[in-house]
Amino acid sequence: MEITWLGHGTFQFRLASGQVIVMDPWIEGNPSYPKGHEISRVDTICISHGHFDHIHDAIPLAARFSPEVVAIYETAAWLESKGVKNTRAMNKGGSQRVGEVTVTMTHAIHSCGILDEGKMVYGGEAAGYVMRFADNRALYFAGDTNVFSDMALIEQLYHPELAFLPVGDLFTMGPREAALACRLLRPKKVIPMHFGTFPPLTGRPDDLRERISGLETAVWPLEPGKPVEW
Repeated sequence: MEITWLGHGTFQFRLASGQVIVMDPWIEGNPSYPKGHEISRVDTICISHGHFDHIHDAIPLAARFSPEVVAIYETAAWLESKGVKNTRAMNKGGSQRVGEVTVTMTHAIHSCGILDEGKMVYGGEAAGYVMRFADNRALYFAGDTNVFSDMALIEQLYHPELAFLPVGDLFTMGPREAALACRLLRPKKVIPMHFGTFPPLTGRPDDLRERISGLETAVWPLEPGKPVEW
């Protein structure tokens, strides 16, 4: 599978089957979005929560590509009210098949208000995702969250080999908390996200690497716009 970081908490996954999954789409106004990157296909969108920096471009991408859009029930209902078709509402602990991937929604510790025409409306709760692929490998996409002890249950249930964890601090956990998350999840690799987009997001991958130097988990920092293979 090809993974491309599109800055902040936005990622593009391209599977061997051709299926393209976009996680937490934020393109317009994203200062870390890679210049010149063109999204030419979207089959699936997964949204962790309703904050603008994770949902901003879900509606225009849905209008352009008609993908299946996975989100927690209340966020999916809001998207439907904005004209989004093919929503795949779910809730924590549930799983569903989307294309070639089985998606399981997990807990996250974060808020989930949706800014709608100047007002903050209820968007359900923030969530994360475990994705299991045709070769039986699994990844964990935490979304925006602090560390929580039930990450140990995610490890016991799903054994993710790859974890996407926020490290920026202030609005999510920082490197100290992310290091504990690595100890609970025990992935082979961790991709840091949600850092450096704005000056207050001060956490960095190098700090996380130092804090988990005794673990078998490798920190895998990506550069926006440069695809890697997993």
